[in-house]
Order: sequence, then C-alpha cells, then structure tokens
Amino acid sequence: MADPFAKNTATSTEDAAKIIPRAEFRVFGHGVIDLVKGNIWNGKTVLFQARKMPAETYFLSTLTNEANVKVRDGLLDIKTKVGETPEGYEIFQPRGKFQFPVKREDLATILSHLKVDTALEQDTYTLDEFVAFARRHPALCPVSVEKMRYGFTIEGIICEYAQVWFNGALVESACAESENYEGMKKVVEGMGIAAMPNTNYLKAAKKVVGME
Repeated sequence: MADPFAKNTATSTEDAAKIIPRAEFRVFGHGVIDLVKGNIWNGKTVLFQARKMPAETYFLSTLTNEANVKVRDGLLDIKTKVGETPEGYEIFQPRGKFQFPVKREDLATILSHLKVDTALEQDTYTLDEFVAFARRHPALCPVSVEKMRYGFTIEGIICEYAQVWFNGALVESACAESENYEGMKKVVEGMGIAAMPNTNYLKAAKKVVGME
C-alpha cells in the first residue's frame, strides 16, 4: 500500500501513467471529525499517522472540476479524473509531479487539463511566475490550502479525517481512498459518512471561495 503521507518526489508523466489510480470518497462539513471518530472503532482500524501538511496552493479552473492541480512540497502535482465506480467514488489518475521551473510544454499540458487555452510566452516558469500567471487569467484562481491530517486504515483501506483551511477558512473533511474499489463501500458506511455528498477538494474549495 502506497504511503499517502510520504514526501512528494518528482514524477515524470510516463511514470505517473504506470500508477494504479485510486478511487476516493471525500466529504466536507462541520462536525465531520467527531462523526468519524465516533464510528471508526467499529472496524479493524489501524492508526497511521498525523501530519501537519506544508501549505499547498490549488489552482482552480472555472472550466472543470476534473483536474486536480496543486503545488505541494515545491512540486507542481497533477491528477485527473478518469472515471467513477458504480457507487460514485471518483477515480483520479496521477499525471506527474514537476519540479520548478516547469518547462513550457509540461505547463501547456497541465493547462489543457484545466481546459485553459492560452499562449505561454516563456520557456520555463518558476512557482511565483506560475502563480502570477494564474492570478491574471480569468478562468484560474490560486487558493491557499493548509491541512492537519490524521491518517488510519480500516481493513487495508486508506482513510483520514482532517482540518482544512481554504484561504484561512476552516472546514473539516474525511475520506476513504483505495485501489480496492469494491472494498471501499463497507468502510465508507462504517465511518458514518456514506449519506453525505462525495465532494472533492476542487468543489469544496470553489464553494468556500465563492466560485460556485
């Protein structure tokens, strides 16, 4: 099982394509953490670790909710939605993690996933230059995201509850994710969150910052 809390390392597009995509069911709201904490000991729960994540920047697009583009640990990280399970759990395929400065051709590919069609004038872009570019573009919005994550597994399914700050606004989140799509349903139900809407980070961030 891959460690979702492991420090990021640069990953080429070719290597990212070899990763088996995980399905994810995630919820946001208030009172989520108490709800999950009150239910997780009904299953075979194994505590994993708690980690205060370094500040991240998500790049929201008004044109899609299917490209998760963020900067974490100094890397430009992208994954895209490639499907859903019969239960509606979203499946995201990693597309690569790029070291800054990012080459124009790699950034053009990332922007195409964000459905943004624009000419890039520079051969490479630093983090500050890409953030400035996104702030100027009418379809893009960079959002600061801070997380305090508490990880655990239930019957081998990766789970967490977390405090999340979007531009400083606090909400709570919980999720289950796995390459074992069929095994997730029982765990999601056991955590007590199955009746809540499946909401990925992009949708939650847009709601908080007023894009939806």
